[in-house]
Amino acid sequence: MTLTFNQSDWDELHEQAPVTCPNNIILDEFEELEGVPEDLGWGYYRMMELLPGLQLQFEDVEYHRDLGVKVSAHEHPIQIGIFLSGAIECDLHPTFDRTCSYFSGSGISPAYLERLRSPQRSTGLNIEIEPDVLESIFLDDRQRQADGVKQLFKGDDWKVSFYPQVTPAMRSLALQMWNAPYRGAAKRMYLQGKVFELLAMYLDLIAEDGTRNQVSLGLKPETIERLHYAKEILTTQFAQPLSLPELAQEVGLTHRSLQRGFQTLFSMTLMGYLQQRRLEQAKQLLRQGDRTVAEVAMQVGYGHLGNFASAFKRRFGITPSQCLGGNGR
Repeated sequence: MTLTFNQSDWDELHEQAPVTCPNNIILDEFEELEGVPEDLGWGYYRMMELLPGLQLQFEDVEYHRDLGVKVSAHEHPIQIGIFLSGAIECDLHPTFDRTCSYFSGSGISPAYLERLRSPQRSTGLNIEIEPDVLESIFLDDRQRQADGVKQLFKGDDWKVSFYPQVTPAMRSLALQMWNAPYRGAAKRMYLQGKVFELLAMYLDLIAEDGTRNQVSLGLKPETIERLHYAKEILTTQFAQPLSLPELAQEVGLTHRSLQRGFQTLFSMTLMGYLQQRRLEQAKQLLRQGDRTVAEVAMQVGYGHLGNFASAFKRRFGITPSQCLGGNGR
């Protein structure tokens, strides 16, 4: 059974928790530690402000039971997350682990449910950069309008997320940051440099992907951006999705361009992606064990229980009832 918290309760519990961490950790003046509630697990979050608007966090935690955190829609900074061990599940994104990292631009994040599975020890780092900090680095409009950079600044629109594979170079940088060899001001400068070196790697990756997409797929940059927007809408509204004409109008494409472009860019049809999102969400809900199969089917947008069961079996190799019984873990 998963114990689920809302974001404010989760934050309050951790702010009040005693810190249980190795005695060899020595904090500099720009760092602080946050503990884990003893009845939930053990470990710590180590947070530091490297610059105004630039936050770095290390975590080393282990929770003793399956937990969920409900996060409401919110303004989102530019973010990089890398796991060195462990994993985290999210109904809005793929599972993040030591092979799959997270890179997100700024903008509005949809609501989501984050899941922590037990027992596993999770270590890693998280970087958050306010958009105005990064904007100051790109000194002219031409640089800010480059395809890779432009995707990081969405303002009041949905943010854009990427899931790069963790390369040996990324992992090496993360470990260097974790084991910074300096103290005080020198350590702060060292970590600032490593953060921007890591950011450069990610910017290079998305710029390279964007160029590859435009060249090999024949899609214009603005079309790619609109297709990503369509995917974000389907990701957040899969239970009651817009009709194809409504979705096409929302993202500013013709029906034909939307259908063909989506399949070209994401290697699946719109309906295929919608079904995938519904079934992945259904699997997560069934794992929680607090709903019937029929309730889950309705919640993810299936009006016919038989169709839901057949689709679920084809995708996961087990029935929804078997997943409800614990076989889907």
